[in-house]
Amino acid sequence: MQANDGIDPICGQGGARAREVLDLVSDKWSLYVVAALGQGPLRFSQARRVVAGISQRMLTVTLRRLVRDGLVSRTVAPTVPPQVTYSLTEAGHSLRLAVQPLIEWAFATVDNINTARSAYDAQVEDRE
Repeated sequence: MQANDGIDPICGQGGARAREVLDLVSDKWSLYVVAALGQGPLRFSQARRVVAGISQRMLTVTLRRLVRDGLVSRTVAPTVPPQVTYSLTEAGHSLRLAVQPLIEWAFATVDNINTARSAYDAQVEDRE
């Protein structure tokens, strides 16, 4: 990183690589899958039950991307049928630790956000 020129590094030149990684983890499902796997290894069907609302296709796409990027490992047991287990890699665990404060902030702030939305919506309705 370069010296602070008053612009956050993510917004300035050279932030493209960091934005690429942030785009990876800020999609709709990646953090949910990482959080689920943070509890321990899961098979596909278990992950689908834990990550409420995710479709089979989206879970497949998300897991493939996370495996490709080295955040999740995929282990195939030589059984009939093969048992596939997904778990966080070291990088995946570090991501989970990094976003834990954000998750805690979301839980702590959701009521305030809902209150602010209601107040805003009421003001907008009064103007119309």
